[in-house]
Amino acid sequence: MARLAERAGIPSGLLQAPAARVTEEQFSTLYRELAMELDDEMPGIFSRPLRNGTLKFLCLSLLDAPRLEVALHRFGQFFHLILDDFRLESGREDGFGEVVLHADPAGPGVSALGSELMLKLVHGVASWLIGKRIPLARVEFDFPRPPRASDSLYLFPGPVQFGGRQTLLRFDHAYLDMPVRRRKADLQKFLARAPEDWIFVAFEEQMVCHHVRQYLADCLPATPTIEAVAQDLHFSVRTLCRRLTAEGTTFQAIKDEVRRDIAIQRLTRTTDAIAEIAFDIGFDNPTAFHRAFRNWTGSTPKAYRTMPAHP
Repeated sequence: MARLAERAGIPSGLLQAPAARVTEEQFSTLYRELAMELDDEMPGIFSRPLRNGTLKFLCLSLLDAPRLEVALHRFGQFFHLILDDFRLESGREDGFGEVVLHADPAGPGVSALGSELMLKLVHGVASWLIGKRIPLARVEFDFPRPPRASDSLYLFPGPVQFGGRQTLLRFDHAYLDMPVRRRKADLQKFLARAPEDWIFVAFEEQMVCHHVRQYLADCLPATPTIEAVAQDLHFSVRTLCRRLTAEGTTFQAIKDEVRRDIAIQRLTRTTDAIAEIAFDIGFDNPTAFHRAFRNWTGSTPKAYRTMPAHP
């Protein structure tokens, strides 16, 4: 694992740090390295490996479906043939299109990560098939809220709830009637960009919390108040707080996440001095930055260095 992490630009020492963070690029590179090493496109997540080529043959089986509803039914049938861990049931419910993941009660069980990635795969492939990212009305998981639940805000373009009755995603039923627009010639590009194109949320799909995040990032090294952000995004402070609460986050949490993620990106991709990075993300002195960074990640900024620092 340490060898593969190094290839992805992740310092091996961070593998044992529970609160360690990686960039989207590092995660995607490590995911691909693991998939190739293990010959498993969902690396070690389910009871049997999904051999390399599984995603390709899944997509090929969907391309001649006349509309998305048929493609999603085939999607569920495909995984029913190759995995015993769960079954996927798609259909219409209360004016919504719905895909429900039912874990096999007699099977090995499905981990939280397995549930998240399978719903991400459903959403990513479905959106690719119709050539339009599908906004989600609801994402629900039947397991308790995990410690890092805020990460789900950047994975699903819609509200996420934990501790529900079942694991599902729900969207406007009109998408089920949309024709499948992709052809075999489009598949290679989609596969080459996996897993980015089906895991991470694109800018146009983002919720209020994402726009707050982008606003704060654009303002650095200044750190604007919530009043200033609310005004520029055309909200009252009360409305902005209510919207962020509904999305499962807060203004302060977003501010910390922005500075943390930019710091990690700079530490892993550049040779910029740590003091310079600290100033650029709004800290007056490196000591305060070191203290905040350790609180965010459980590690020191130096532990994230993958490039030699300036002499």
